[in-house]
Amino acid sequence: MACSLSAVATLEGHQERAWNVDWSPSGALLTSCSSDKTIRVWGLEGEAWVCKTVLTDGHQRTIRSVSWSPCGNMLASASFDATTCIWDKKGGEFQCSSTLEGHENEVKSAVWSRSGGLLATCSRDKSVWVWEVLSDGDDFECAAVLQHHTQDVKCVRWHPTQELLASASYDDTIKMYREDDDDWICCGTLEGHESTVWSISFEATGNRLASCSADKTVKIWRVYKPGNPEGIPTSGGEPVWKCVCTLSGYHNRDIYDISWSPSSGLIATACGDDCIRIFREKLPADPNQPNFDLIWEEKKAHSSDVNCVAWHPKDPSLLASCSDDCSVRIWKFNSE
Repeated sequence: MACSLSAVATLEGHQERAWNVDWSPSGALLTSCSSDKTIRVWGLEGEAWVCKTVLTDGHQRTIRSVSWSPCGNMLASASFDATTCIWDKKGGEFQCSSTLEGHENEVKSAVWSRSGGLLATCSRDKSVWVWEVLSDGDDFECAAVLQHHTQDVKCVRWHPTQELLASASYDDTIKMYREDDDDWICCGTLEGHESTVWSISFEATGNRLASCSADKTVKIWRVYKPGNPEGIPTSGGEPVWKCVCTLSGYHNRDIYDISWSPSSGLIATACGDDCIRIFREKLPADPNQPNFDLIWEEKKAHSSDVNCVAWHPKDPSLLASCSDDCSVRIWKFNSE
C-alpha cells in the first residue's frame, strides 16, 4: 500500500519554540502555544491557513499546553508560571476569564473531560488536580489533588467516553484515576517503560492506550475488565491495564508525543530526532497481541525536535505538528 505525507502549510509567527497544538472540536481551527508566552489560533481563509488571533497577557512564562473545551468556546492553557488560564469567547473574542492557581510550580498539561464538566491539570510538583467546571465555565472548583506520582507529571488525558483520567510521569509510570463516592482515587498503575513517559493517547473506543517515552519505545496498553474471557486477573473489581505490544527500534531519541487518530486508527509520533512517524495496526489483529507496522517516516519533518503531533478530529488525512524550530505544520497523509 503506497503512502505519502506532504506538508500542506507551514505556520510561522511564534518567536520561540512551539510546544503544543490542538484542533478545535469541529476541526475548523488549530491552536498552538509557545515559550514566547502566546497562544495562536489558526484557521483557513480561502485555501490558506492564517493566524486568526494571538492571545497574550495570560501568562508570565512559557505556555506548555493548550486544549479546546468540547463545546469549542473555551481554551485551557498550562504554563510554567504555575497557573492555568481559561479563555472564553463569550464576547466574540477569546479573553482570559479565569486563572487557576494551586500548583507549586510549572503546569505541564491541562485537558477537558469529554463532557466538559471537568478539567485536569498536572505539574512538576508531582501532582494531578481535577477541577469541577461550575456555572457554565465562569468558575472552577478544585475537586481533587492527586499525589500518586513520585516525580514530575508530564501529561494528563481523559478517556474518550468515561470520566477516567490518565497521567504520565517522569517516574516512568502511567496512573489511572476515577471518582469514587465524591472522592478521586488512583485505580491503576501501568508499569513497563524504562524512562520518562512523555505522552499518552487513548484509542477512540477507550479500550486501548498508547504511550511514548524517553526509552525510545511506544507501548500499547489494553484494558481487561473483571471476568474477562482471557482470564487476566483483576482485583477489587477494578479493570486492569496490560501492555500488549511494544514498538521498539524505530526512534532514535526521546518520543515526545503520540496521537491515535480517532477516525483512521493510525498512530503518529513526535520525536527528538526531528522525525514524524506513522504506524498502522496489522490486520487481522489478535487483540491480546496486536502488531503495528511503520508505514511512514518523515525525516526532517522539522529542523529541530518535534514536540507535538495531533490528528484532525474529523478528517483522517490531516495531521498537525509543532517544533523547537518555532513553526507549526499541517500535513496531509495519503494511503492508497
